[in-house]
Amino acid sequence: MPARIRPAAAASSTGAKVASARLNRRAGGVILSASQVERTLTRLAREIARHHRQMSELVLVGIQSGGVHLARQLATHLARVWPGRVTLGQLDIAMHRDDLDHHLAPPVHPTAVPVDIAGKAVVLVDDVLSSGRTVRAALDALHDLGRPSRVQLAVLVERPHRELPIQADFVGLKTATAPEDRVEVQWIEGDGVHQVILQHGVSRPAAQP
Repeated sequence: MPARIRPAAAASSTGAKVASARLNRRAGGVILSASQVERTLTRLAREIARHHRQMSELVLVGIQSGGVHLARQLATHLARVWPGRVTLGQLDIAMHRDDLDHHLAPPVHPTAVPVDIAGKAVVLVDDVLSSGRTVRAALDALHDLGRPSRVQLAVLVERPHRELPIQADFVGLKTATAPEDRVEVQWIEGDGVHQVILQHGVSRPAAQP
């Protein structure tokens, strides 16, 4: 399928500027506050709108589970840029992961894409990009649903620990982290409080997607 997978060294994110955080690894804590998340979502929505002139041909698909809420937030921000409603879906990748423990049943979330994606422009959405394995699984799962005209990737946070040649097209924040660090995107329904937290040394290497 025509997925945008390419060597990371040869790729570049779309948009005029990508916020880049050279984090002090001793600090940790909040790396995107609620207001910063909102500004980042606004910028991402504008970048997506600029690259997709016809809303009817665009489908936002959030990857379960972290990408689903982000996709909803992006759809809300896109509605402020475009008239009308953005087509929104969600994708479960549990059975497509290459780290699946066959002795344990993985948690399965619903896949719901309300339109035929054949010939559409799909933007996969996830909260954090790290190894790239979640995105690879998402591309496999998406292929089961049809053949889009193109597939792009939007993420709120991009980490540098790629294990596969996958690069995001729309990036909210690039972080310089260690493999054992954890980046957590916290969405709190209802009150609009969202933040991104960096925790040092709490994850095994390659524990994030």
